Amino acid sequence: MIWLSIALLSLIALAPAATALWRRTRSIRDERSTALALHDAQLAELDRDLTVGLIASGEHSIAVLEIQRRILAADMAPSSARERSAAWPGWLALGLAPVLAVALYLTNGAPMLPAQPLGPRLVEQHQHDVRDDAVIAQLRSAITALPATDPNRRQGYLLLGQAEAGRDHYEQAAQAWGQALDMGFDAELAARTGEALTRAHHHVTPDALALFRKALDAAPQGAPWREAAQARVAQGEHDQENP
Repeated sequence: MIWLSIALLSLIALAPAATALWRRTRSIRDERSTALALHDAQLAELDRDLTVGLIASGEHSIAVLEIQRRILAADMAPSSARERSAAWPGWLALGLAPVLAVALYLTNGAPMLPAQPLGPRLVEQHQHDVRDDAVIAQLRSAITALPATDPNRRQGYLLLGQAEAGRDHYEQAAQAWGQALDMGFDAELAARTGEALTRAHHHVTPDALALFRKALDAAPQGAPWREAAQARVAQGEHDQENP
């Protein structure tokens, strides 16, 4: 099926160029044939005029020589052989274009893979989201059921934040990580929470800026996320100075 689609698309894409090339060749042939037919008719008309005595013999000879000169000039126009020799590079290029396109596609393409219609994929994604919502709801309920002094409560909020961030729900991730920060400060977690707030609001919010600054103050010099946090601080300060 994919090869039929490729062939149809190739025909549609190359049709304008092929039509223009065919019209050009036909136009050259028609112009030459029309000129020769016109000069033949002029010669026949001169012979009739000579027969009925409308022109003298000398005038007839001069006119015939002129028309014959025009016939020779018209006959020098591109013949069908010249037309074919001049047109074949264009036709060759049109024929090679889809072949080269398919060859380029095959370098990375996989035409034999089965089709993946959008509808079933959307249904599968929806079912996946429903399952994730159920799992996250269970996790929230389990965290809420834990005593406030239970150390597993903080770990639960960390897992909840990771699950929400994995679904690009950055606002919910920042809320979960904020709960974990309230139970015990961690510089990397503060930077992660600030990043989640930034992505949720599409700019460095004042709360996110405060978290980045606090994280940098407590972070070791070799922290791998330090440069990214510093860039966010610079961005947040710039936004505050240029609202």
